Amino acid sequence: MKIDSIRVGFIATNCYLLCDEEAGVCALIDPGDKPEQVADMVSRSGCRLEYILLTHGHFDHTTAVRPLLEKYPDVPVYIHEKDVTDQPPKHMDMMFSRLPEHNQRYYKEGDTLTLGSLTIRVMETPGHTHGSVCLLVGDVMFSGDTLFRGSCGRTDFAGGDPKAMLASLDRLAALPGNYKVYPGHEGATELDYERRVNPFMTRRLSL
Repeated sequence: MKIDSIRVGFIATNCYLLCDEEAGVCALIDPGDKPEQVADMVSRSGCRLEYILLTHGHFDHTTAVRPLLEKYPDVPVYIHEKDVTDQPPKHMDMMFSRLPEHNQRYYKEGDTLTLGSLTIRVMETPGHTHGSVCLLVGDVMFSGDTLFRGSCGRTDFAGGDPKAMLASLDRLAALPGNYKVYPGHEGATELDYERRVNPFMTRRLSL
C-alpha cells in the first residue's frame, strides 16, 4: 500500500491517492480542486484509477470530481447519499450535486470496496455533515473532516450536529488498535495520540 497526497484549493484540502502498486490500481480520496494536478498525481503513480471516494459533500473536497470525469469517464464516484442533492452544481456547494447514474455510487456503514489486495471499509461518522464517513484500510484511516490532529471538524455549517460529532469521535476512540490518521486538512496523526490528547476524544458524550 502506498499513499500520496497533495493540498488543493484555497482551504488547503488534502487530496489522497491510495495505491496497491503490485496490482497497479489506485483510488482518489477527496479531490477538492486543481484537477490537472490531481490527474498528474494519478499519472505519476503508474496505477489505473479504480474509484473516486468522497468523505463528505462539501465543495472543498469535491470540486475536481467533474473535471476529472472528463479524463476518466468510466470511474465510479462513491459518497454517502445523505450528502447528495439533486440541485445542479454551483460554486462553493455544501452538498454534492448528483452525478449521472453511470458514475454515481453510494456507500454506507460497513460497506467494503476492494482495491487490488486492499479492503476499504466504510464507517459512518456524522457530525460535520449528515453523510460524513471515515475510510479504513488496514491500519490507516482517512478521516475527512471528522477527526483532525488535536481537533475535529466544524459543526456550524448546514447539516452539522455537535452531538453527532462527539458520538462519532467516541466511536473512533473505541476502535481496537492504532491507526495512522490522514485527515481532510493539515497534517497526519495517529489515533492513539488523539485518544490521549484530543479534547474532543478524551471527553465522553453525556446522553
